[in-house]
Parts: sequence; C-alpha cells; structure tokens
Amino acid sequence: MTELLPSVLVETNEQPDAAIIWLHGLGSDGHDFESLVPALSLLPTLKVRFVFPHAPRRPVTVNGGMEMRAWYDIYEMTLERKVDMENIDESCLQVEQLIQDQINKGIAPNRIILAGFSQGGVIAYQTALHTKHVLAGVLALSTYLVNGDKVPEADACPNGQTPILIHHGLQDPVVAPVLATQARDILVSKGYSVAYQSYDMPHSVCPEQVLDISHWLNARLA
Repeated sequence: MTELLPSVLVETNEQPDAAIIWLHGLGSDGHDFESLVPALSLLPTLKVRFVFPHAPRRPVTVNGGMEMRAWYDIYEMTLERKVDMENIDESCLQVEQLIQDQINKGIAPNRIILAGFSQGGVIAYQTALHTKHVLAGVLALSTYLVNGDKVPEADACPNGQTPILIHHGLQDPVVAPVLATQARDILVSKGYSVAYQSYDMPHSVCPEQVLDISHWLNARLA
C-alpha cells in the first residue's frame, strides 16, 4: 500500500463514528473547505471526522503546464472535457485508501460520505461508482462526470442506492451547468438515487447552498 495522501483533519468529537472525505478543486488544497465546517451546523450529537486531503502536485496542460495541486491533468476546456484517465484512476485509488483508513480506524463504510468540488467532485463520482464499499452519500459540487458511457447500472453497483446530491451554479463559467445536468441524467437513467439543486452563483459555494448541504449531511448521518 502506498503512503496515504496528506490531509487536514477536523473532528467534531474525540471519538468520531462518521467521516466526510472532502476533495478540493484544481489548484487548491485541503485547507480550502476547512473553514466551512462550523457553517455546516452539524447536529451536536454527530461525531464526525472531516478528512480534507491535499491532491498531488502535477503539471496541468490547460494552465500552460504549470505545476499545481491537481487530481488529474486537463487537456482542454471543452464540453467534452478531455482528461487524463490514468491520473483519475490513480487519484481514485488514493481516495479508496483514505476510505479504507477510516474503516481501519473503526468507522463503518455506511458512515462515510464522499464530497468533492470541481475536479474533486469528478474523483468523488468515480470512486463512489467503482468502490466495493457502500457509502452514506456522495456530494458532487460544481463538477462533472467522466466516461458517462461506462457508468455501471445502479443494480450492479454497491452505491446504486446511495444518495447522490448534485449542486451547481447557474452562472458557472468554469464547469458549464449543462455538464451537471448531463451527469444527473446519466445517473438517473441508470437507476441511481439522485437529487439536483442549482444556485444563482458562479464556480463557488454560496450561503443558501451551505444551508442545504447542512440539512443533507445531518439527514445522512443522523
């Protein structure tokens, strides 16, 4: 087993019995959503460990080959989103190890939520669709689905009935809103349990959305 990705850890209790693994977007790091934890207003009875991993550093083609934290390389900013599947598979493996690490620490898979923003959401989708573990939920923020034609049918996937919440900004100039609705439609057509909400915002997170995420997390982990 390779070394675990370095992560920022935030615990709401000394003995967590649930975990939220939250993946940042391109060029960010594990601190990106750390400050959001208090705003999520989790129920005081919940004992949650937030795991905010840092993506590896790698050159990113669309950014002129500049090296930055990235879950995978992006070759072009088209609606087709040509990406490096080798990088994606590698990142999914690393997230799978983070899931296994939480299981080893006593947290059941059905008490683990995978969340991801933008690039991180791509990895959250891919990991959830191909892991053997039945998770508590998947939160896909301002993101898209790769290899939609290879998504397994829900009845052939351990997370076929796992709640998936998709959030997207209607003014998103980075990941076009149509990519979010495409992901939703593919997953629904395959029988997955999907909820979709859009917000009048760009490629970001807004207060109204944070409230909705709070309700969803509390419902998933209560």
